[in-house]
Amino acid sequence: MTDPDSATQTFVEHRELLFSIVYNILGSVADTEDALQETWLAWASANRDQVESPRAYLVRIAVNQALARRAVLARRRETYIGQWLPEPLVTDDPDPVVGSETSSMALLVVLETLSPAERAVFVLHEAFGYPHTDIADMLGRSPEAVRQLAHRARRHVRARRPRYRVDAQVQQRATERFVAATLGGDLETLLDVLAPDVTLWTDGGGKGPATSLQPVHGRDAVAKLLAIVGTNVPDDFEVRYRHVNGDPSAVLFSGESPFAVLVLDLAPDSDHVRGVYSVTNPDKLTRIPSHG
Repeated sequence: MTDPDSATQTFVEHRELLFSIVYNILGSVADTEDALQETWLAWASANRDQVESPRAYLVRIAVNQALARRAVLARRRETYIGQWLPEPLVTDDPDPVVGSETSSMALLVVLETLSPAERAVFVLHEAFGYPHTDIADMLGRSPEAVRQLAHRARRHVRARRPRYRVDAQVQQRATERFVAATLGGDLETLLDVLAPDVTLWTDGGGKGPATSLQPVHGRDAVAKLLAIVGTNVPDDFEVRYRHVNGDPSAVLFSGESPFAVLVLDLAPDSDHVRGVYSVTNPDKLTRIPSHG
C-alpha cells in the first residue's frame, strides 16, 4: 500500500482511536495533536507494503510518541505555576473519547501519579482492552514486565479512584445546582451540595484566576472560597453546559471567549460533590468551541 491517498485514508480511519489513546496517556490536547502529527509522518514514510496490520502499527507508533512526550510534559510541569489539571476536552457528545471512564477529569488526575509506562499499560489494557502480549510488543518489554506494570497501576488507581459511573442526569442536575449556588454566593446551598471530604482543584497556570496554588480540602473551606469566587466573575459571563471528557459540565464564557471550565466529581451513589476541577488557564481553553 504505497499509494499516498491510501495512506491518508488509513490514517484518517484510525485517527479517532489514536487520538483517544494518546490523549488518555498525555492529558493534553495540544500535545496529542503533535504526537499524531509525528505518527502520520512515520506512517507516510513507512514501507507500508510490509505492514501486516496498519492498526497495530499506528497504535504502536502513537503510543511511543506519547511516551516520548511524557518526558517533555514532566519538565514543563516543574516550572508550572500552581496546580496542574488535564486540558479539558469539551464537546457536545456524551462520550467523545473512546475509553469511557478512563477519560474523565477525575481519573486523568489520578493517572498523572503513575509512571509513564504504568499509565500507558493501564490505558491500553483497562480502557482499550489490549492484551498484555500486544502491549509488550508495543513497548518493547516482556509480557511478564507488562503484567507487573498493569498490576501496580491497577492497584494504585483503584486505591484512589474506585471504578464507577455516575448517571448523566444526576451529574447534570448536580452541576446546575452547584453553578447556581456558586455564582449566587449561596453558602447554605454550597454546604448542602458539597461532600464533607470535598477537594477543590484550580488550574490557572499563572495566567488565569485560581483560588489557591494548592488544593483546598474540606466542605467549609471550599464552600466559603467558592462563595467568594462567585462575586468575581465577569459581568458579561454566560454559562453553557457541555460535556467535558464525557461528563456533563459547565463552561463559563465572557462574550464568545471561554474563561473557565468546571467539572464535578460526584461521590458514588450520591449527588454530593467530592471533587471540583476548575480550569482557567487560557492556554488550555483555546480549543473550546463557542457554540455547540
